[in-house]
Amino acid sequence: MVSFGTALGKPFSVADVASEYTDQVALVVARGYRNVLRSPPDVGVTDLAVDAAREALAAGQVSAADLDLVVLAVTDITEYLYWDAAASLAYRLGATKAEAVLLTQACAAGVLSLDTVAGKLATHPAYSTALVVAANRCCEAYWNRLDTQPLVFSDGAAAAVAVRGHRRLRWLVSEARTEGRYVDFYRLDVGGSAMPFGSAASAGAGLRVRDSWEVMEYFDHGAGQLRWFAEQLDEQVKLTVERACGRVGIELGELSKVILVNDNAAVMTSLAERLGVPLARTNLELALEHGHLGAADQLFCLSQYHGRGELLPGDRVALVARGRGMHWACTLLEV
Repeated sequence: MVSFGTALGKPFSVADVASEYTDQVALVVARGYRNVLRSPPDVGVTDLAVDAAREALAAGQVSAADLDLVVLAVTDITEYLYWDAAASLAYRLGATKAEAVLLTQACAAGVLSLDTVAGKLATHPAYSTALVVAANRCCEAYWNRLDTQPLVFSDGAAAAVAVRGHRRLRWLVSEARTEGRYVDFYRLDVGGSAMPFGSAASAGAGLRVRDSWEVMEYFDHGAGQLRWFAEQLDEQVKLTVERACGRVGIELGELSKVILVNDNAAVMTSLAERLGVPLARTNLELALEHGHLGAADQLFCLSQYHGRGELLPGDRVALVARGRGMHWACTLLEV
């Protein structure tokens, strides 16, 4: 990767705005997030993606017309149904010869997008320059950005330009795992072909994504079962990272940075302990400062560490994600 770009919503103090979203203000504040980033109503996920992409292209002195591939990874629903946001992004940028790919595997999509770029470059010898963008724009009609899940959903996008043969921030390997048993935990019941908007079946149905309370109901609110589920989520993360490390012949402890989902403080601390990684090697502080940027978490944090000069030549960095589906993913890079 040769350059980065970001586009973020306006920061608001979580403590100041939490009462707009929930009566459980103390519970939300206790999660540790300092800010939530919110975009104006007229700014869509593709607008954020365009702004981040333009910054990355300018920083890398790359013309959109020279791009061979544009990959867009999103978490939430895009501006329209039956619509390809990746194609729109490429068109708005002027990437007239680029293939466009849209990834929608929720919070894991940003990490998986790098595997997509690597695979496309491997199978298309004529491709030399790619743009990858991960973006999140909370659709507040369907999500409560502070209460649907035990984290804070922020608006933002991160982009990177990748060039074949570039010696810095090289892709090493990606590893992924999917467990479909829990696929119904987070879904919007209305709007798909099973229950289209306006159908008799959808009358009276709520227009909200299923939330963490649904998960608790699934496990009959049993503390022991919920603890087991949380441990399983962490264990799958560990297994995915270990498999990625094993494929390049390194140990997990040799990683200089382990960039996780921008989850709440307790979850990130627990996961770091499971991985055996000091919190200082994770992105905890960036997570608490900016909130959860969906698919953009890892690429955004990577861009910040790169911009600050905190990544040294030879460092191995892990981008680690999990998302509804359930999906777990890890991409390793060498600085």
